[in-house]
Amino acid sequence: MQDAYIDIETTGLSSMSCSITVVGIYRVDQAESQLVQLVGNNITRASIEQAVCGVDTIYTYNGQRFDLPFIYDALGLDLNQHCRSHRDLMFDCWRHNLYGGLKKVEVKLGISRQIEGIGGWEAVLLWRRYQQYGDTQALDTLLKYNAEDVMNLKILKEKLDSINRV
Repeated sequence: MQDAYIDIETTGLSSMSCSITVVGIYRVDQAESQLVQLVGNNITRASIEQAVCGVDTIYTYNGQRFDLPFIYDALGLDLNQHCRSHRDLMFDCWRHNLYGGLKKVEVKLGISRQIEGIGGWEAVLLWRRYQQYGDTQALDTLLKYNAEDVMNLKILKEKLDSINRV
């Protein structure tokens, strides 16, 4: 059974006036895991379809309201058509009185990060620095931030599953 944890970075909150800068997809099954990060012009309908090919369940945090609709608006791609199910972990968190963005929930559950102090707005600024000045350090930081987001989604899912078993 193949799972995928998905998070996107964008130039802003509106899918009508902003664009996707990074799509992070962390594919996991019993045997192995693979991080796929699509950046800039490499973000296409075909590249995302290829990255989720064979995935049973997609996991996101606020993906039902942000990530998946943004991908659909930008690329005409409905990821719900490419997997058996989608589980938005934000709603699971709400059922356990865990409110706030992903970073706040991580702190409450003791999920650590290597990259501290970066959120959505800082991700936009990192992308701008890369685009405007060719700052590859900014892109590297943005990709590390996105990688932590998707990998921490797996940890969050596991913690929520263990809470549900109790």
